[in-house]
Amino acid sequence: MGEIQERQISGLTVRIEREVCIGSANCAKLAGDVFVLDPEGIVTFRPEAPDIERERLLEACGVCPVDALVVLDAAGTRLVP
Repeated sequence: MGEIQERQISGLTVRIEREVCIGSANCAKLAGDVFVLDPEGIVTFRPEAPDIERERLLEACGVCPVDALVVLDAAGTRLVP
């Protein structure tokens, strides 16, 4: 599995920088339908992550204490962090 994962969710590009993740699981607590910790305790996308409310997705990514989650809009503008 690569150190950076990227997926389109709710019209936004969400990037997980796995080498930065410390496994706090804050993102999974807010958006468990999108994020899950793998057996190593590092965040990853659920295999069938659905589109969710944009504000909830942004909040879930924004609570990461080490900025391991990056969100870009369709124009490539960074929304989080």
